[in-house]
Amino acid sequence: MNHTIEVPHRRFNPLTGQWVLVSTGRTQRPWTGQTDAVVASDRPEYDPDCYLCPGNTRAGGVDNPQYDSTFVFTNDFASLNPLTPDVAVSDHPLLQAHSEHGTCRVICFSPRHDLTLANMPAAAVRATVELWASQVEELSASYEWVQVFENRGELMGASNPHPHGQIWAGSALPTLPGLEDSHQLAYTTDTGRLLLSDYLDEELTDGSRIVVDGEAWVVLVPYWAVWPYETMVLPKESIGHLDDTTNAQRDDLAAVLQKLLGRYDALFSRSFPYSMGWHGRHADHWTLHGHFFPPLMGPDRQKFMVGYEMLAEAQRDISAEDAADRLRSVGERT
Repeated sequence: MNHTIEVPHRRFNPLTGQWVLVSTGRTQRPWTGQTDAVVASDRPEYDPDCYLCPGNTRAGGVDNPQYDSTFVFTNDFASLNPLTPDVAVSDHPLLQAHSEHGTCRVICFSPRHDLTLANMPAAAVRATVELWASQVEELSASYEWVQVFENRGELMGASNPHPHGQIWAGSALPTLPGLEDSHQLAYTTDTGRLLLSDYLDEELTDGSRIVVDGEAWVVLVPYWAVWPYETMVLPKESIGHLDDTTNAQRDDLAAVLQKLLGRYDALFSRSFPYSMGWHGRHADHWTLHGHFFPPLMGPDRQKFMVGYEMLAEAQRDISAEDAADRLRSVGERT
């Protein structure tokens, strides 16, 4: 059944317990606010001034190796440190704090400065998936939460255009994954089933929000999506985390990601900015999933989460069904 609703309404996110206001009539409002010029992406294959290119010296003074595939290193300006000392804090219940131990790593997806995950060779994307999985396996042995993510584009605060992502691993379960953890656990406790597995079954039956349907993975616009062209990547079989995937699942994940990112770039004929990341945990009630949060509403206009969104709850201007239809209708940019 297609759940499209044309009037203003709220949709519930069972993964976090939060609501989003959907107001499709706002797409016709006049706009004289900020627009963003589309920046040409004709970068060189190698940039001698790039801190991430092979052989160059990073800002912290360390020389990169002449890597020819993926490359991972500990962030020279890390937000988390495994040697953080325990500090004395207030014992007042309203003034809680504790030390956080962890590590931050940078992953270069390719030695080529001019590429992105969308237009890298398929083998290079597959190598990136492999590195994600191996890093999760290594860091999960020492830390409670391992967050793999990428910020793509200046609009998302990327400090360097070289194709790269990050991994932050910490000793605490962060706030947003904590919400997903508690809601998945409650659902499994109540039903004996997996929340996201049941949700994917419903989406595959409905079909209106599916963007890419692969052999092992599905990309869809969540019913409760907040960002205009937000998507979620879900496995067709129950998987806890990236290191639980088989070689065949990793092959298909690389292919599905390139299809999604090709559609993103084709949507507005530009390199599509986004923040993306993986949420997974080695627990029986968890299902691995990827989040893509792109801010663009149009080729030169972004969604601003301000005012009502900051003070009340999230709001979106196009329906999830419309967003999925637009992403399906575009070919993959070449």
